[in-house]
Amino acid sequence: MNSENNLYFLSLSKAPDLKDKKERIIYRSFEILPGLLSLGTILLAILCSKFWPIFFAIFVVIFDIFWLIRILYLSLHQLSSFFKMRKNLKTNWLEKLKEKEGWENIYHLVVLPFFKEEKEIIEASIKAIEGCVYPKEKIILVLGVEERAKEKGLKIAQELKSKYEKEFFKFLISLHPKDLPGEIAGKGSNVAFAIKLAEREIIEPLKIPKENVLVSNFDIDTRPYPDYFSCLTFYFLSQKEREKTAFQPIPLYNNNIWLAPMFSRIVASSATFWQMMQQERPEMATTFSSHAICLKTLSEVEYPKNVVSDDSRIFWKAFLFYKGNFKIVPIFYPVSMDAVLAKGFLKTVINQYKQQRRWAWGCSDIPFLLFGFLKVKEIPFFTKLKKAFFAIEGFWSWATCALLLAILGWLPLIFGGQTFNATIFAYNLPRITQLLMTFAMVGLLIGGAISFTILPPKPKSVSSLKYFIFVFQWIFLPLTLIIFGSFPALDAQIHLMVGKYMGFWPTEKIVLKEKNE
Repeated sequence: MNSENNLYFLSLSKAPDLKDKKERIIYRSFEILPGLLSLGTILLAILCSKFWPIFFAIFVVIFDIFWLIRILYLSLHQLSSFFKMRKNLKTNWLEKLKEKEGWENIYHLVVLPFFKEEKEIIEASIKAIEGCVYPKEKIILVLGVEERAKEKGLKIAQELKSKYEKEFFKFLISLHPKDLPGEIAGKGSNVAFAIKLAEREIIEPLKIPKENVLVSNFDIDTRPYPDYFSCLTFYFLSQKEREKTAFQPIPLYNNNIWLAPMFSRIVASSATFWQMMQQERPEMATTFSSHAICLKTLSEVEYPKNVVSDDSRIFWKAFLFYKGNFKIVPIFYPVSMDAVLAKGFLKTVINQYKQQRRWAWGCSDIPFLLFGFLKVKEIPFFTKLKKAFFAIEGFWSWATCALLLAILGWLPLIFGGQTFNATIFAYNLPRITQLLMTFAMVGLLIGGAISFTILPPKPKSVSSLKYFIFVFQWIFLPLTLIIFGSFPALDAQIHLMVGKYMGFWPTEKIVLKEKNE
C-alpha cells in the first residue's frame, strides 16, 4: 500500500495547493497548457492565412478532409453503440443476472445529491429507482442534502423518506455541512460526505463487504431505466478486477426534451451522441455523469471533494492510485436526465452556457493528470503518452474544431491579400470546403435519426408539429456547437490559464407543464 505522504498529489485541485515552489511552477505550467494550445491554434491559423495563404489554403482542404473522415468514423461508432443499447434494452437482465453466482449478495448504494431542486424533480428520480426490477432489499438510497439549502432541503428529504423508505433496504438522509475545510461547495463534496456517512451508519454496522457494494453517483434528475441495476450488476460480476473498474451508462438528456428550446435540445442530444461514441472507445473515455464504482475502491481512493469536475476526477485519481490499472467498462444501457431548461428563454441560454463551461472545466484534469504522471513512475511511458494525448486532444478539439471548421475556409480570403484572392484556388476554396462539409452532413442524418428513436412519449400539451421542428433543428448544429461548445470551452481554458479558478455552478432544474418553442 502506498503511503499517504507519497500520494499527496491525489488531493490537488490547483497549483496554489502545492507548498513546494518548484512543483507549483510545474503544475502551473500544466494549467496554462490547454488554453495556450487552443488560443495558439486560432492565432496560428490567422498568421498562416496572412503570410502563407496558398500553403494554408492547402492545409485547410486537408484539415476538412480529415474531419470528414473523422465524422464518418465517429458516426459508425455512434451507430454501433446505439444498436448495442437497443439490444440491451430488450434483454431481460434480471433473468440473465441470475446465472451469475453470488449476484444476490450485491448491494447498490445510490447517492442523490441535491441543493435547491424542487420536490417533484427529486421524487421523479426516486420513483424511477423504485421502478427498477432489481430487488429493492438490495438498494440503499442516500439523499444528499446541503446545509446551505437550510430547512427546505431537509424538509423535502424527510417527506420523501417517510413516503419511500419502506420500498428500499435502507433510506438515509445525509446533511452535508457547509464550509468544511478542504472542500469546495458543490456536488463532489456532497457525494463524498454521503458515501462516508453511509459507510459508517449502514455498511460497517451491518458488516456488508465493501467489495459487494456498487456506488452509483447520480445527478438529482437521473432516472434509470427498469433493468439498469440488473444490467450494471451483470457487468460488474463479469469483471475479474471489479474493484479496479468504473461502469459507465449512456446518459440520455430527454426527461424534458419536449419542453426544452431548440438550442437546448441540440446540445443535449449532442452530449448523448458523444457519450455513445465514447462507449465504443473506452480507452479514451473518463467517467461521466451517473457512473458506478465499487465501494471498496472509494474507500481506498477518496471521492474528490475539492474540485468542480468530480465525475472525471475520480477516474484519474483511481488511475493514478492503482498505477494505471484502472479502466472504464461501458454498459450500453441508458439513464435519462434533464436538458437545460429555465424560466424564460434568456435564462435558459445563460444556464446552458454556464453548464457547458462547467463541463469544460474538466480541462483542469489535464494538469492533475500530467503532474501525477511525473509522480507515478510505475505507469508505462506509452500508456502515459496515450492517455495524455487523448485528454489534451479532447479538450483542444472541444474548444477549437467547431470554430475552425466554420472559419478556416474564409481566413485566407480575408487575410491573404490581393495576390492570393486573384488565384483560382482562392475562388474555389470556399466551394471546396462547403462541399466537404456537405458530405459531413451524413453524420447529422445519423444523429437526427437516432434522436427520434430515443424520444420519450410526446406530452399531450405539445403539438405534433414539433416533430417537424425536431428535424429542422439540426440545421443549426454548427452554430450551436460554436456558441455552446467552442466558446464556453475557450472560456474555461482561459480561466485556468490565467489562474482564475472556477467554483461549482449547479444547473437549475425546474418543473414546467408547457414550454413554447
